[in-house]
Amino acid sequence: MSIVFHEKNRTFHLFNDKISYIMAVLPNGQMGQLYFGKRIHQREDYSYLLEMMARPMGSYVFENDRTLSLEHVKQEYGVYGSTDYRCPAVEILQENGSRISDFCYKSHTVSGGKPKLKGLPATYTESDSEAETLTLVLEDKVTGIELELLYTLFAGSGIIARSARFLNCGKKPVHLLKAMSLCMDLPDHDYDWIQFSGAWARERYPKKRRLETGIQSVGSMRGHSSHEHNPFVILKRPTADEFQGEVIGFSLIYSGNFLAQAEVDTHDTTRVLLGINPEWFDWKLEPGEEFQTPEAVMVYTDRGMNDMSQTFHRLFQKRLARGYWRDRERPILINNWEATYFDFTEERIVEIAKKAKEQGIELFVLDDGWFGKRTSERAGLGDWKANPERLPEGITGLAQKIEALGMKFGLWFEPEMVNKDSDLYREHPDWILSVPERRQSQGRYQYVLDFSRKEVVDYIYDRMAEILGSGKVSYVKWDMNRSITECWSAALPADRQGEVFHRYILGVYDLYDRLNTAFPEVLFESCASGGGRFDPGLLYYAPQGWASDDTDAAERLKIQYGTSYCYPISSIGAHVSASPNHQIMRSTPLYTRANVACFGTFGYELDLNRLTAEEQEEVKRQITFMKKYRSVLQFGSFYRLESPFEGNVTAWMSVSGDRKTAVVGWYRTLNGINMGYTRVKLRGLEPDSVYRVSEDGALRGEYYGDELMNVGLVTSDADSGELLPGMRPSCDFDSRIFVLEK
Repeated sequence: MSIVFHEKNRTFHLFNDKISYIMAVLPNGQMGQLYFGKRIHQREDYSYLLEMMARPMGSYVFENDRTLSLEHVKQEYGVYGSTDYRCPAVEILQENGSRISDFCYKSHTVSGGKPKLKGLPATYTESDSEAETLTLVLEDKVTGIELELLYTLFAGSGIIARSARFLNCGKKPVHLLKAMSLCMDLPDHDYDWIQFSGAWARERYPKKRRLETGIQSVGSMRGHSSHEHNPFVILKRPTADEFQGEVIGFSLIYSGNFLAQAEVDTHDTTRVLLGINPEWFDWKLEPGEEFQTPEAVMVYTDRGMNDMSQTFHRLFQKRLARGYWRDRERPILINNWEATYFDFTEERIVEIAKKAKEQGIELFVLDDGWFGKRTSERAGLGDWKANPERLPEGITGLAQKIEALGMKFGLWFEPEMVNKDSDLYREHPDWILSVPERRQSQGRYQYVLDFSRKEVVDYIYDRMAEILGSGKVSYVKWDMNRSITECWSAALPADRQGEVFHRYILGVYDLYDRLNTAFPEVLFESCASGGGRFDPGLLYYAPQGWASDDTDAAERLKIQYGTSYCYPISSIGAHVSASPNHQIMRSTPLYTRANVACFGTFGYELDLNRLTAEEQEEVKRQITFMKKYRSVLQFGSFYRLESPFEGNVTAWMSVSGDRKTAVVGWYRTLNGINMGYTRVKLRGLEPDSVYRVSEDGALRGEYYGDELMNVGLVTSDADSGELLPGMRPSCDFDSRIFVLEK
């Protein structure tokens, strides 16, 4: 791993065993991009990679010199208006109305490790040997603004983390209208663009299309990363697949409005931009003030999408998630929401918890409805005190009862919201985001608290800290059930209203950080009506997130498969719920619901007392299995084998770090009749080792790793012929779990 600066040619080469990243100071002082891809040899002169030529209708930087046109040069942080006509990475409104900037190289530093980003989540290192960071200092001499571009190169992987910091060293305020975290110019457009899109209950479906001339983008203007689009995109070569070919993944570590964009110009170069969505963004930067963008992470590989995913998994699991729960197996929980909704008493809750303990469950989570006058969606949000009619001894008393059963206790909060029918709103009606004299839109009968205001965040922190400090609360489910509308703060002047969206997210991060610090052993799970804020930003504070409100097993195959392209299995909240499913009214076998959920943090979302005795015994077996193999399932290397978006069968697997144990999940949506024989080719095994393969505890046989990977694991069953006595019948929404032991 090294970052080399060649002073003669003013060229930078960032490289390790996997990748090279080369850039140079252009003749006008701006930074140009020369190469990003597979590792190449270090040499002193890469000047041949900077190609400049006179073109008809060209605009040129220097008078009497028809060579340097920024329109035709790949750049590190493009600026519109001074011969570059592509979408810029930065736009600064100055006092005279101009938006032209000229950020030229001033200096640079190289340091071991990685600096912390103030007030923002970001990847980190635990020793200086894990990474090196290049900080480029650029200067716009007219405004006096300094721009720091940060590049962190991680050892032994194709990862580069990037961000930008603006410092107003001038004498006049400016307005930062656009400040992207990453600008990446690529020399061609021969890529497939893959985004991860959907809606509530069908989040993060991969959508693929070829890059073509023009602009392809996804983003959010909802105040959160959203169910609709995820702040993660992939560019892959058309011939690349899961296990071979060039792939670049781009992920933004941010939870608010974002933009991910690829612009292909008419000369077939591609500009990728990733960062805060510039729509409605306007940050006033006074002299002496600074602005730090969120961090963007790029991952390059020439070994296919699965290798890219595993690289993100390792990074996000070990160097984005933090704290007590980072490396620990996650407790098996039961949540009462789909069992009771708002209709519960303490007696009913304890009854559900007792049965859960009998089955081997480790954590009980009390969901919405425990506070204020919260008997429906219409009241109580913001009044974070236990309802004595439901919980006579409060949260402390209930937590003690749950702990006395031998389980841990968890609690639901929605700290960013308020109902108008609440004591908090009656006392502070100006604490919601709303525009004077305009209609106040509601979602789920609730309104968004103005987390851009410190006093609001302080108030919510005090209420939550009081509860977490007085009761034995081991887990917090942090929900957020609506998008932001009427984004205006009563605490900011007119020329700073463009800051509210970002300040809101900074307030959310601040509350998370303070609670993490005060209660380091509490396990936080992020939730936003399911997957509406399932993004890397929150993984920094909450090592797992509720992936979707949709708990149907068949739908979850797609949701969890799509999620796995970027996010580790240990981050994916997945539960077994009742049948028929409450969201889609589909009936699926109990074993399939568990077989899907076990590739996640795993839990139950139903009343176990309502199951038959046979089903309760099945749940016990599921929990015993999960406890035995959850380390492999949650922290092993994950491989996607067959896609639910491409056929009737889904398959995936997790392999332990020592490659001695693997768990394979196989799922078939609809049953067939007199079908062909089937196999699935496995991955990640030791070719020369023999693996004992079992299904439902029964030995299937012993096979070499190379057999299982090249010939395949036989999955043929009763739908391949007649159902004979003693055979396991097949059905719709069928599934099987195979365990491999070396």
